[in-house]
Amino acid sequence: MEILVTYDVSTADSAGRRRLRRVAKVCEGYGQRVQQSVFECVVNPGEYELLKHRLEQEIDPAQDSLRFYRLQAPRERYLLTMGQEPEFDIREPLVL
Repeated sequence: MEILVTYDVSTADSAGRRRLRRVAKVCEGYGQRVQQSVFECVVNPGEYELLKHRLEQEIDPAQDSLRFYRLQAPRERYLLTMGQEPEFDIREPLVL
């Protein structure tokens, strides 16, 4: 399944800045950053549950916010992108 993960982490103090870095690091393990606090991820149901759990452990629910959107297939029908494109398509094999 394809999901969009968005987050808003309070960076008013050093603890918030650390949380922000940790949240981004978790998301990087599951998908591709498409905007500052937005990641597109391709996950199976088990990975989705693990991703939600790992992110929930990183945030302070009194100050931070997470949102998960399931992208509807076919993606091309429901997604319009303007401007800079992501570096690679997360659905395609990555050859290094």
